[in-house]
Amino acid sequence: MLQVKAGQVDKMGLLFERYHRPLFGFFYHLTGDSDASEDLVQTVFYRMLKYRHTFTGEGEFRTWMYHLARNASHDAARKNKTARHHDDIVDWEEKIGGGTAADASLQKAQDVALLHQAMGRLSPEQREVLVLSRFQELKYEQIAQLLDTTEGAVKVRVHRALNQLKGIYLKLENGIKSL
Repeated sequence: MLQVKAGQVDKMGLLFERYHRPLFGFFYHLTGDSDASEDLVQTVFYRMLKYRHTFTGEGEFRTWMYHLARNASHDAARKNKTARHHDDIVDWEEKIGGGTAADASLQKAQDVALLHQAMGRLSPEQREVLVLSRFQELKYEQIAQLLDTTEGAVKVRVHRALNQLKGIYLKLENGIKSL
């Protein structure tokens, strides 16, 4: 990024190759919408180029990048006025083909769908801290820098969000089993 800041704009391609997938995952776990996630990734790389002068090189690049990503996500949510969580419709006929492999595949798909549904019921702040810590594998120190708080506060937020997610997931799971 320091090379891009110095005028070697062609180096953005390397950054894109290295970071577009983690950014897409970050946005997808927040929104559940692959099209919106792709758009947000493009927005972040545009902002990296536009605001390259703000990267000092003192902190870690990923922290700066996720700061831009959080801002892009908040801007998009403000623009849309509602953060939507779409559950993609899956073609279940292929998975119900019979046999134990199909049953296991169906069970795993149901578990994943239930987890996505539970994540969608978390507050945006809780969902964001879980995505950053568990899916993007940022360290608590990096998340603390992003959220402008202490490492201890991040640990507490992650712990509370996980407990909330577990409670929602179990309620959803019990609701399905009782049907």
